[in-house]
Amino acid sequence: MFKPNEATFLIETTGVTRHQLQSVTGLLDEGMTVPFIARYRKEVTGNLDEVKIQGVSEQLAFLRDLNERKATVLKTIGEQEQLTPELEKQIADCFEKQALEDLYLPYKPKRRTRALMAKERGLEPLAMVILAGTVDRDPGEMAAAYVAVGESGLEDVETVLTGASDILAEQFSETASLRQVVRTLMMRKGRMRVTVTDEWKDKRSKFEQYYEYEEPVAGMPSHRVLAVRRGEREKVLKSRIDLDMDHLVDNIHSLVFSGNHVHAPFLLETLRDALKRLVLPSIELDVRSELKRNADEEAIRVFASNLEHLLLSPPAGNLCVLGVDPGYRTGCKLVVLDDTGKLLAHDTIFPTKPAARTTESAETVEKLLEHWHFQAVAIGNGTASRETEQFFRSTLGNRCPVVVVNEAGASVYSASPEAREEFPDHDVTVRGSVSIGRRFQDPLSELVKIEPRAIGVGQYQHDVNQSLLKRKLDTTVESVVNRVGVDVNTASWHLLKYVAGIGDTVARNIVAYRDENGRFENRNQLKKVRLFGEKAFLQSAGFLRIRDGENPLDATGIHPESYAVVTEMADSIQLNIEKLIQNETGIRNLDVHRFVSEQFGLPTLQDIIRELRNPGRDPRDSFTFFSFTDGVNEIEDLYEGMIVNGIVTNVTNFGAFVDVGVHQDGLVHISELSHRFVRAPEEVVAVGQQVQVKVLSVDLALKRISLSIRQANDS
Repeated sequence: MFKPNEATFLIETTGVTRHQLQSVTGLLDEGMTVPFIARYRKEVTGNLDEVKIQGVSEQLAFLRDLNERKATVLKTIGEQEQLTPELEKQIADCFEKQALEDLYLPYKPKRRTRALMAKERGLEPLAMVILAGTVDRDPGEMAAAYVAVGESGLEDVETVLTGASDILAEQFSETASLRQVVRTLMMRKGRMRVTVTDEWKDKRSKFEQYYEYEEPVAGMPSHRVLAVRRGEREKVLKSRIDLDMDHLVDNIHSLVFSGNHVHAPFLLETLRDALKRLVLPSIELDVRSELKRNADEEAIRVFASNLEHLLLSPPAGNLCVLGVDPGYRTGCKLVVLDDTGKLLAHDTIFPTKPAARTTESAETVEKLLEHWHFQAVAIGNGTASRETEQFFRSTLGNRCPVVVVNEAGASVYSASPEAREEFPDHDVTVRGSVSIGRRFQDPLSELVKIEPRAIGVGQYQHDVNQSLLKRKLDTTVESVVNRVGVDVNTASWHLLKYVAGIGDTVARNIVAYRDENGRFENRNQLKKVRLFGEKAFLQSAGFLRIRDGENPLDATGIHPESYAVVTEMADSIQLNIEKLIQNETGIRNLDVHRFVSEQFGLPTLQDIIRELRNPGRDPRDSFTFFSFTDGVNEIEDLYEGMIVNGIVTNVTNFGAFVDVGVHQDGLVHISELSHRFVRAPEEVVAVGQQVQVKVLSVDLALKRISLSIRQANDS
């Protein structure tokens, strides 16, 4: 399956055993999804979790992409008849893309260079003699023999030596080992120096902390790398990476010539020229690319973690809700949704300035409450949300809870083709309100309709590699959806498409079949859905729930392939399956070791026991109502030292952003998160977490709010 060096590379980079690597690779190549493998093939993989399996999947993709590039490189060098056994082995043993490109560089087709033109003038023999050091004569003396008047342009010794130096400089610059050492030294010893552009030196900006800034490249965290790059793109900042030339030359000259070389002075000058003109500019680009790549990966990891917490936000459940998209001039758009999220009614009120019609608005709300008996009010946290919240609290009193919910991405969904398909007769304002109300009922079911990148819980998400970001976020959504499980009789196709093995088309077909034939009564009925084949059923069945159906196991995470062993368990203690579920006494009487077989090992049997105890358990926390601090509606209402309620909206490497109800999130720096040392903010806070914070400072000009969770806990 793999060459020995490839298997070693994969084992070392993923931390799995050889057997696990082969097993997971085989399953992935069969088209099995990561959630399915992690949940239902534990015996095959040696009980690997989703993270490990995903790691194998990603490294496999990297290796296969690298092998394609290797094949191109070998073919090109082979066509030039310069592929030696030694070079071929170097390429085979190379598992870094940049190192592979270093090996390929001398053979890569190139434009006309100074070195190439010098070779055309016949100076390569002179350059090679100087480098070999076999002739103990001054380079100038040897160069004199090449001086010729005419079309060659070699009019004097200086021109000849310059040409020879150009040839050697290019050769030095294409030495793979030299480039790798320079790259390593720049990463370890280089310093990033950042300055402000002339246009911005007398102006304030969000980048002003970088106007005169320097830092070791090795210590730059991802958020600073991305901040500097954005500042450069917006023409506010400029930067360079400095490396001590003398130190560099001392460390690398032995890679291309010895220190006691007879022509050392000439070669040292040539090496400096090669570094300054050919190597350092290109290596600086490589290092910047590596910094960007590392920063992207870290930022994407943080974004995925935030998205995971957001998707796992506690659902309020099956409540009739009044969804509210607040606004000033255009009013508040209201929708009434039943306990399944179905749109029952919609209206518009004007409870706030400048077009306040408070009495009329209150009457409208009262009529909607009297007619539909909604059980909660969910208000988007956008413009006018706090004033709208106050209006509803004063209007409804204690009769109905009022909650402000994060509306990030609701406007994106409301204008999407999916929203138009669902509500063709309603405008974007109604669709937006529906999205707000539904994400109160069940955040996961609603958020999956929105492109993950549009949800806005990332760090510089618009600056990172977008294809990598999309893959990672889609993987995160898929993981969460399958962890929670999906009710096949109520789920939208947007949610169903993330179930392992299903995808867009089959998800739509499931909904179409349900609309035409009514609810599913058992999992086997899914096989009647168009294009829902055995492979799709195998992967998805365990994640799909059928509640109150013909078989009680269909409401659990137990896979249909395990139903027979569950029947054996029930028979062994003389109970039927329905009586065994949630029967703690009966479950304790089961000896799971009796049922271990070649197909069902202990990990799967233990999963079955957990499901019997808590069938279809939702891993999300219970919903708790949240309200902002009364009287705090605008940034001007904040003052230093006050304690306010907040909810975490974003977590980054340098801290957490918290919504305190003033339409501008405040920052809790990593140093203000806890009394203990915090290596990564995600260790102590998560998106959606309810917190109390102390206001440290307010900058009205830049709309910056500095907060502290640590100090709030002291008060």
